[in-house]
Amino acid sequence: MALLPGTDTPAQTPGEIVNETELFSRSQHLITTCTQVGLSVAAAESLTGGRFVATLVDVPGASAVVRGGLITYATDLKSRLAGVDADQLEETGPIDEVVAAQMAAGAARECVADIGVSCTGVAGPDPQDEKPVGLVYTAIAFAGKAQVSEHHFEGDREAIRSQTVAAMMSDLDDFVTRLAFGPEADETVEA
Repeated sequence: MALLPGTDTPAQTPGEIVNETELFSRSQHLITTCTQVGLSVAAAESLTGGRFVATLVDVPGASAVVRGGLITYATDLKSRLAGVDADQLEETGPIDEVVAAQMAAGAARECVADIGVSCTGVAGPDPQDEKPVGLVYTAIAFAGKAQVSEHHFEGDREAIRSQTVAAMMSDLDDFVTRLAFGPEADETVEA
């Protein structure tokens, strides 16, 4: 799978738990934008355990956008449910940018969605497979390509999971905005 150039998603203040009101507001914006441009979304979530999709479906009208989600918390489920290459998992372990890209593509494919979103990482409290607590990969897959972002979050388990959901929303919002309005969308100003 080809990788599109990634964008650096600004992290929250180190250790910050993103509040539910902010996440709901981001979800509303995403649901509105995706509805307007006619895009559907699915997710493959590991460390967030379904929180990303749950946050999206809190918004009335989400059924026009959200196709579903895969909870691939266990490593073997990343392969069995999301179609991540088993050899890739054996070689790199589950916390890897290629794994994140394949998870996102698998979510889109298995849920028959336009866009797949994924996350894999270490929420803590202990490192995993020699990967540090707070290392998270998020990915967006669309039309056979994926954009992966690497994050280094701080804080406790809850803060890292919350920041991951916020990063997934930010990644998706940036991607959908560029898709709908072109690469210059970030440079637009109010008229």
